[in-house]
Amino acid sequence: MCSNVNNFVRLVVILCLVLEISTKFEWTNIKCSTLDNSFCTIEYCYIKPINRTYKYVSLKVNLLKTPVTKINFAVYKWANGYLPFLYNLTVDSCRFLKNTDANPIAKFFYELIKSHSNMNHTCPYDHDVIIDKLSTDFLSNQFTNVLPVPEGKYMVKSNVFAYDILRARVDVYGTIS
Repeated sequence: MCSNVNNFVRLVVILCLVLEISTKFEWTNIKCSTLDNSFCTIEYCYIKPINRTYKYVSLKVNLLKTPVTKINFAVYKWANGYLPFLYNLTVDSCRFLKNTDANPIAKFFYELIKSHSNMNHTCPYDHDVIIDKLSTDFLSNQFTNVLPVPEGKYMVKSNVFAYDILRARVDVYGTIS
């Protein structure tokens, strides 16, 4: 009986210590490229460090033709090179925006950028796409409270398709510690 109580106390102490651990996300790089200049151009795509602890990402894509029909995103984790980690999804962008609850994984990633972008309505998108000042603080909170993610270096590859042709790519790199 005494050993069961000791084991229980140890478990409670370990759980308390685990709950005190916080996750910190930090941007390390962003690469944006257009594969079809007649479809879209990238006006800007950068990480802006404000100080040692605060950075944000901003991105503006000028859509010259519409619509974007599919978006593929895949998460990679560093382990002697970037290897696939958990998710590789392709979603029909207009169908997804009509009902974001239909795909909870895509919804999680959409919610990461929704409040910092102009992508807050359903199709058709006939204007530029902007992500403005998406901060590391906001993402740290999401990766701590919403979806705990193990420490490591990560890359999220996003491929944008129109009419089943790859038109643009955005690769975002970060670390979680």
